[in-house]
Amino acid sequence: MKIVVIGGTGLIGSKTVAILRQGGHEVVAASPNSGVNTITGEGVKEAVAGAQVVIDLANSPSFEDKAVLEFFQTSGRNLLPAEAGAGVRHHVALSIVAIDRTDNGYFRAKVAQEKLIEASGVPYTIIRATQFMEFLGGIADSSADGNIVRLPPILFQPIAADDVAAIVGDVALAAPRGGIVEIAGPERAPFNEIIARYLKAVGYWGGRVEERSLVPLGEARLGHIGLDEWLRRRSQARA
Repeated sequence: MKIVVIGGTGLIGSKTVAILRQGGHEVVAASPNSGVNTITGEGVKEAVAGAQVVIDLANSPSFEDKAVLEFFQTSGRNLLPAEAGAGVRHHVALSIVAIDRTDNGYFRAKVAQEKLIEASGVPYTIIRATQFMEFLGGIADSSADGNIVRLPPILFQPIAADDVAAIVGDVALAAPRGGIVEIAGPERAPFNEIIARYLKAVGYWGGRVEERSLVPLGEARLGHIGLDEWLRRRSQARA
């Protein structure tokens, strides 16, 4: 099976590509560096020709409200018609849990991306994930006030990138859902407690939301890698 992974060299993309190639599939790791640019349209039709599945993992280089909205809208308008013309049987996109329940520019842009997918006519599955464990350090840094990290005790359920990639691969090989699948890590705890555990493990301390703003509200597919296991693997990788 030919599978095109847009953003195939990024954090989740590179892991997904490796998993699918190990399964014996013909996988194109598409990115601007490989001549496939969903913003300019360069190489898009050629990349998706003959593909059964397209996985969209591309992300905006800017988080500024207008720029990120333009990125996802332009990318979708170049990619989805090319898929329809090529007869792609399954479009898979990675999105974020709670984007329709939390108001910020990036989330509004992801909602716009999802609407384009739903209206495209290409069979699809949208995967909404919670925050990645790999971003815990950045969250702590951005929440620091001097030597104190201030975070609300709202519920948090981060997921490891390895689990995200494994689930993306599984979903891509399954039948299109024509809807949304939510995924999350196996542990749900207050935001401040999880970041505190992370900071303790790595050896340093340092918009309006509600209790459930960052976690799935209903049934979600859970990863297997808990925070302690992820921290252990992280430590081993750095040794």
